[in-house]
Amino acid sequence: MDNKISLIDSLNDAQRLAVSAPSQSMLVLAGAGSGKTRVLVHRIAWQIEVEGLSIHNILAVTFTNKAAKEMRGRVEDLLNISAQSMWIGTFHGLAHRLLRRHAKQAKLPDTFQVMDSDDQLRVIKRLIKSLNIDDSKWPPKQVMWFINAQKDEGIRARHMVESGDLYQRQMLVLYKAYEAICDRSGLVDFAELLLRAHELLRDNEDLLQFYQDRFKQVHVDEFQDTNTIQYAWLRLLTEGKDNLFVVGDDDQSIYGWRGAKIENLQNFQSHYPNHQLIKLEQNYRSTGNILKSANALIDKNDSRMGKELWTDSGDGELISLYTAFNEQDEAYFVVEKIRQWVNDGGLRQDVAILYRSNAQSRQFEEKLMTTGTPYRVYGGLRFFERMEIKNALAYLRILSNHNDDASFERVINTPTRGIGAKTIDAIRIIARDLELSLWQAAIKLINQNSLSARATNALKGFLDLVKRLGEDFDEKELFDKVKFIVEKSGLIELYKKEKGEKGEARIENLEELVNAARLFDYDEDNEESLNELDMFLAYAALEAGEMQGDNYEDCVQLMTLHSAKGLEFKLVFLVGLEEGLFPSQQSTDDIGRLEEERRLCYVGITRAMDQLYITHAESRRLYGKETYPRPSRFLKEIPAEFIQEIRIRANVSRPVTATKRKSASLQQTGTYKLGQRVKHIKFGEGVVLQMEGEGAQERVQINFREVGLKWLMLSYAKLDVLP
Repeated sequence: MDNKISLIDSLNDAQRLAVSAPSQSMLVLAGAGSGKTRVLVHRIAWQIEVEGLSIHNILAVTFTNKAAKEMRGRVEDLLNISAQSMWIGTFHGLAHRLLRRHAKQAKLPDTFQVMDSDDQLRVIKRLIKSLNIDDSKWPPKQVMWFINAQKDEGIRARHMVESGDLYQRQMLVLYKAYEAICDRSGLVDFAELLLRAHELLRDNEDLLQFYQDRFKQVHVDEFQDTNTIQYAWLRLLTEGKDNLFVVGDDDQSIYGWRGAKIENLQNFQSHYPNHQLIKLEQNYRSTGNILKSANALIDKNDSRMGKELWTDSGDGELISLYTAFNEQDEAYFVVEKIRQWVNDGGLRQDVAILYRSNAQSRQFEEKLMTTGTPYRVYGGLRFFERMEIKNALAYLRILSNHNDDASFERVINTPTRGIGAKTIDAIRIIARDLELSLWQAAIKLINQNSLSARATNALKGFLDLVKRLGEDFDEKELFDKVKFIVEKSGLIELYKKEKGEKGEARIENLEELVNAARLFDYDEDNEESLNELDMFLAYAALEAGEMQGDNYEDCVQLMTLHSAKGLEFKLVFLVGLEEGLFPSQQSTDDIGRLEEERRLCYVGITRAMDQLYITHAESRRLYGKETYPRPSRFLKEIPAEFIQEIRIRANVSRPVTATKRKSASLQQTGTYKLGQRVKHIKFGEGVVLQMEGEGAQERVQINFREVGLKWLMLSYAKLDVLP
């Protein structure tokens, strides 16, 4: 009884119910900031400590390696045990683990390599070129998207029926050829990991039965983000067992564009009719006014399961709404508010600027730089995605598997060693015609003596280099292997030639890769029997896209709304709420997409803990074009009683409809007067009609002879007074 009490004593009533419920399928509808990870961890601990399950009987799936690591650590802290052997991980990570253990049954070579997105794209580019297909008509990224989308739906090329549609026919040709290359080279992309793992269990009844019996409880985080093949995989593992415990939030389903199926939440209820539904609605993050605003907004969506966030921490401040003249004024306002926040003792790292499109970040970055404010663009180029890192990893991969075509192509002429495009094309042709790997085709080409002496020597030099690098390679420690490759491959000398900070940064990154290998935690008793290098390479491929770049000790966070999911900040600026920008133009005529945009806005609002500013601009230069957008419909969907509008003179008033907005008090300054003639370097001559604001916020309305009415910020406009 003491164990039971200690595990649930710190939980609220709904959380306790979810954690201590009898073993059965369960849907926990967890609102933003309601403690879903806490519930998952305590549920796992409850099943081990109270219900007596072994750690080997539990499977827990998350969407990021960071979340998996956190979950594992919290289970260990809660139970004071080692959870290293537990099956806690991402869908891709667990699928990879399954395939390593049963490679033969999965019809894969023991040395199969995982490709990240960049390597997959390179293979597709090579394929398109080898088939003499015009890549301007059939862009490689579009082909990659098509292939991955089919795999996410569980569709192989052989399942597709040829149609009269030219697009489908050509894509099917490329899909079949791509599958052949991957099978021949022992390459597995991210989508293939999931599809192959599903097929492995589906087609091997004894194996499926083994894992169904082993995993007596299956837990899933962020269930609303699952796609078709992920849910199919989960259903296989829990078929007839009624033991699937999922945590999700239909109001935070924002990844439909990459295959996530919000329908999985609704389908769960029919697929598991004996499930229990529990709603977590108490929020521990945001103030009352922020939550009430979010509730009112998301309630406009028809296809939701329904819940209402609440808090016992008080209403807090109203949401502040600022209507900017243009995107420059918007950025100036935001940065000025951040400056005030810091002057009042706030930390920059507690501040986030959230936007719908990456293109919006430039103005904020510019203003932050000019004011000397440290900032970080969250989701920028990650460590394992950097060119120099991928090149070094490709050398390591080709040493592990000579038949890795993606790695072969990446490093065959990096650094430049005189192997031209014609030689590489000749290798590709032989590989295609004889169904060989590029490595095997290169050897064949040399033996045929069909190249010029110069080309033959260059190609032979590359093959000899790889062979030399492989001598005594297996005897070295992992970090020595990485260091050896970094130094002997020629990459260091290559980047020394790249003058300036960029070259220095690349060398520093390679040095950091050696350090990453030194610190890599290798489990000698891993169930897949992988050697240390292969496990490190798999780790690098699976981690690509999660490890952030350089971190500042205290800096403002800039990010898209999609990147903000799962994060929280004391002060949030939700910017650019205008029709055509947010919601996006593409969503305005599609109810399903519009509802996802509204969910995205809901996510943005609920990132704020204490203060939330929302901004929109009267005019905005977007994609090189001056626009005059209407305020976002989402602004009207937030009740007026939760909003205070910040006006030009820093006064606060109740919000007004932007189309009816009146000018602030007109005034005359010592520089300009009403009716005064002025000249602008771009717009030409005009007459001052109105003035409003003061100090850095002052602006004037001018009727220009050539272009008509314009509002200009005096801090930016360069006006000459005419006699």
